Amino acid sequence: MLKRSVKPGDGHPLPRFRWWQLFSRSVFHLGLVSPDGSRQTWTVDVRHGGDSNGTVLAKLYRDGVHEATSKLPAKFIVPGGRIEVVVSGFGIKRCHYVTPDRSERQLTPDQASAEGRRARLDRAHPVLSRAVGSASLIILVIALVLGVPQIIDEISHIPLIADNIGTFASPIHLPAWANISLVVATLVASTERALRLRYNWMLDGGLFDGGE
Repeated sequence: MLKRSVKPGDGHPLPRFRWWQLFSRSVFHLGLVSPDGSRQTWTVDVRHGGDSNGTVLAKLYRDGVHEATSKLPAKFIVPGGRIEVVVSGFGIKRCHYVTPDRSERQLTPDQASAEGRRARLDRAHPVLSRAVGSASLIILVIALVLGVPQIIDEISHIPLIADNIGTFASPIHLPAWANISLVVATLVASTERALRLRYNWMLDGGLFDGGE
């Protein structure tokens, strides 16, 4: 079951999901049939605030019992394949079960988690869900178009860069309040996309987290 940096678990039970953990914790479940024919529930638990040392870890549970812990990105070997877990600066980027033939499926978010509540909205109100998803995408595209030229402008005026490469004059100059509003809207939109495990390296912070 263990792979590379994965450490064995200590057998403690899966903690109950609390309402105040809505945006600080992600929990996903996967039902599998073990080699002996019994059905098992595998659970991935990620605390986005990190452990006591500030390190964000993925913990794996089998039928509610702690089985393993890994730094991220994580790969846990489970019956019939592996579970891959990757995070971005806004939440879970990937939490999938992958089989040797490279087929994969996303784990099911816990109903109490923010991801689970977003999935419930999608099932109960698909039209509204699509509208919210489209709005998030539009906001991020607008932020990219309006924000990147201003950022390049600022960076190009750093003396070391200006002396060696030259400067760039952005055709866009928004007032401070507009830029702040744009940043806030971008954070909300990227968080909403992370709740659906939607990720694009250009739109969702890949320029800063390495695009993994």
